[in-house]
Amino acid sequence: MVKKLRTIGVVSIFCVLLMLAACEGGNSPQMTESREPEKEQISQLDEKIKIGFSMDTLEEERWPKDRDLFKEAVEALGGEVVIREAKGDDALQIVQAETLISEGIDLLVIVPHNAEAVATIVNKAHTAGIKVISYDRLVKNSSIDLYISFDNELVGELQAQAITKLVPKGKYVYIGGANTDNNAHLLKKGVFNVLQPLIDSGDIQIVYDQWTANWAPDSARANMEAALKINNNEIDAVIAANDATAGGVIEALVAQGLAAKIPVAGQDADLAATQRIVEGTQTMTIYKPIKTLAYEAAKAAIKMAKGETIITERTINNGKLDIPSLLLRPIAVDQQNMDETIIADGFHLREEVYRNKGE
Repeated sequence: MVKKLRTIGVVSIFCVLLMLAACEGGNSPQMTESREPEKEQISQLDEKIKIGFSMDTLEEERWPKDRDLFKEAVEALGGEVVIREAKGDDALQIVQAETLISEGIDLLVIVPHNAEAVATIVNKAHTAGIKVISYDRLVKNSSIDLYISFDNELVGELQAQAITKLVPKGKYVYIGGANTDNNAHLLKKGVFNVLQPLIDSGDIQIVYDQWTANWAPDSARANMEAALKINNNEIDAVIAANDATAGGVIEALVAQGLAAKIPVAGQDADLAATQRIVEGTQTMTIYKPIKTLAYEAAKAAIKMAKGETIITERTINNGKLDIPSLLLRPIAVDQQNMDETIIADGFHLREEVYRNKGE
C-alpha cells in the first residue's frame, strides 16, 4: 500500500509539472529532468532491507528479549524486521516462513522448533534467492548460510564442571531438553564430555536420563518425580538442560523436602533461576549475553542481505554440510558472581534477583 501511494504521489507531481510546463512553454527535456529525481527517491526508499524473523515460541522467558533486541539492532542498522511466532507448531512455522518469503524479505532468520522439519524452509528461501541464518538453534540437514549461537557444547561442559566440583562422586540425574532441538543434543554432549571419564572410573552413576518434551517444566517435573521414585530419593546431583526444566526439577525436590539439599544446574539465566540461586535451591545457571547474540545476528543479516560475505573461524556440521558458524562464549554464574555478570550487564535488575533477600 505504501509503495502504491508513493507511485500515485509521483504521478500527481508529474501531472502538475506537466501542466506548469505547458503553461510556461516548457519542453520535454525539462519534464524529463523534473521526473528523474523522483524515480531515484522512490528507488532509495524501496531498497530498505527487510529481514524476516521466524521464531519457534515466545513462551519461554528469554525469547521476547531476543525478539526485541534483534528488532532494535536491525532498525539501528537501517533495516526493518517482520516477526512471526509459530507457538511451537512445525507446520505453522513452515507456513509463516513461506509467507515471509512471498512478501519479499531480503533475508530470513529462523529459530527452529524442530531442527529437522524446517529444512524445507531453507530450500524454499534459496529457490527465491534469499539467504538463511539459523539463530541460536541449528537447522539440521539443510544448506543454511550461517549459524549464530553460543557454544552450546561448552554450556554443557560448564554445567558439568560446576556440579562435579561440588559432587565429584555420586548418583546423577540428567534432565535433557527437547529431543527435537539440536541444541539439546549439543548441551548433553557437553555435559557428558565432562561426566564420561568419571562414569568410566565408577565415581559417578547416571541413575536417570530423559529428554523433556518441548522443554516444558511440567514434563521436567514429571521426569524428576520418576527419578526420585526409582531411586528412593537417593540422588546426589541433577543437571537440567535449561532453567525452565531446572524449575520443574526443583518443584519435585521441594515436594520431597530435598530442595537446596541436592545441587541443580540449569542454563539461560532466567529471572526465576537467578532468584532460586540467590535463595539456594538452584546451584548455578549459564548466562548467555543475548544482547551480543542479537546484535551480531542483526549485523550479519544486514551484511548478507547486501551480498557481503561473513567470515567465520568455525564450522558446525548439521548433517548435510559444514555450516559457517559464529559461536559466542557463555558464562557460568552462581551466587559468587551474580552481581558482576547478570546484574552488571542489566540483564536483570538487582532488586528483582534479590527480591526475598532484602539486599
